[in-house]
Amino acid sequence: MSQARTRIALLDYGMGNLHSAAKALEFVGAAVDVTNDPKVIARADKIMFPGVGAMRDCMAGMQDVHVDDAVKQAVFNKPVLAICVGMQALMQRSQENGGVGCLGIFAGDVVRFPNQAGLKVPHMGWNQVQQHDPAHPMWQNIAQDSRFYFVHSFYVQPENPQIAAATCDYGQPFTCALSQDNLFAVQFHPEKSHTVGLQLLKNFVAWDI
Repeated sequence: MSQARTRIALLDYGMGNLHSAAKALEFVGAAVDVTNDPKVIARADKIMFPGVGAMRDCMAGMQDVHVDDAVKQAVFNKPVLAICVGMQALMQRSQENGGVGCLGIFAGDVVRFPNQAGLKVPHMGWNQVQQHDPAHPMWQNIAQDSRFYFVHSFYVQPENPQIAAATCDYGQPFTCALSQDNLFAVQFHPEKSHTVGLQLLKNFVAWDI
């Protein structure tokens, strides 16, 4: 008898590259439900929390379909992978849109890259990621300083530096991944990062808490 595939709830609140993310997860062997149904989310083995666009719109979309509640509940009982604005939403507050309250799962803020000569904002394209704990299961078979694909103007500043799982440099070092217990979050887009991105998603499917 074949082993049941890991079932991942890909949270749908109107903000995220859901098709590409779903296809990438399916490619690495997961069964995917694109959903905001609390019952489907509760049945899932793991949760992916994506996000693109403006933080105010993302928070409003989450609250409209109660995805904010689903994320807050999931972080206590199953593996969660947050991506891009999904990662930023885990913080307390974002500077974007004049200031937006976020989920407050991690203490800290989301701030905009400063204007620097020769560097465009948003930070867009491939950049090297420096892993803080290469032994973490989510970094398995991913070489140190591997390049991932980024598209963002804002980045997280966690109050607790110990939850930083990786940093990147764009005129200054910034935190590009967070890790605590069953929660892992990345600023880059694994679904757009070719081989290394697929490996990270494969690691998420295999991640056993």
